[in-house]
Amino acid sequence: MRGFLLCSLLLLAPHWTEVAGQEGEPEPKTPCANWMGGAPGYPGHNGLPGRDGKDGKDGLKGEKGEEGMQGPKGDPGEAGIPGKEGPRGFPGYPGQKGDKGEGAFIYRSAFSVGLTDRAPHPNVPIRFTKIYYNEQKHYDAATGKFFCTIPGTYYFTYHLTVYLTDVKVSLYKKDRAVMFTYDQFQKNNVDQASGSILLHLSSGDEVWLQVYGEGDNNGIYADNVNDSTFMGFLLYPDMD
Repeated sequence: MRGFLLCSLLLLAPHWTEVAGQEGEPEPKTPCANWMGGAPGYPGHNGLPGRDGKDGKDGLKGEKGEEGMQGPKGDPGEAGIPGKEGPRGFPGYPGQKGDKGEGAFIYRSAFSVGLTDRAPHPNVPIRFTKIYYNEQKHYDAATGKFFCTIPGTYYFTYHLTVYLTDVKVSLYKKDRAVMFTYDQFQKNNVDQASGSILLHLSSGDEVWLQVYGEGDNNGIYADNVNDSTFMGFLLYPDMD
């Protein structure tokens, strides 16, 4: 017992001196102090993040980098506002002459024919077989009739040489005589009988000349120096 107390005093004297100079240090782990270490503690929780520091000063400007690769083409932008009209330019040189175009008036119907036979038969269409113009083929030389394919207003005229006997001739439209011409033959002379008329025709109407009456009234004549002609053409088509 005395030995234990003496040992304790010897150990405590230097410890108090060290504690006076260094506060907060742990007691030494010596066998004489009869000290035993405890179990390790658990790690503490993570502390809260600190506040952001102040922004530093801008550094020196770096050197220019290398040019990058060209990117893909972008979408077209919206059309801008039209600009102001520029000054008028000088007149250009005349261009080359273009090809001949078709006429604006596309409705055509016309014929012009002459007589080749002497003294046509009465009461039947006179067959004018000498063709001067019949491009649209609207006149039929086999029947002596003009056939209307374009409805509208037409002009018809005839000039007949009269020889040897009187002439009575009528212009027919659709089986009805609409105009009559009479010329009395003068002996030892050549005369002329003529007539003209405007008619409105519908599609399918026919027009022709024929000698009317009985007896010697068919003195229409033609030879190498005397002609008897019949003609007609479209003036105004029916646009509707």
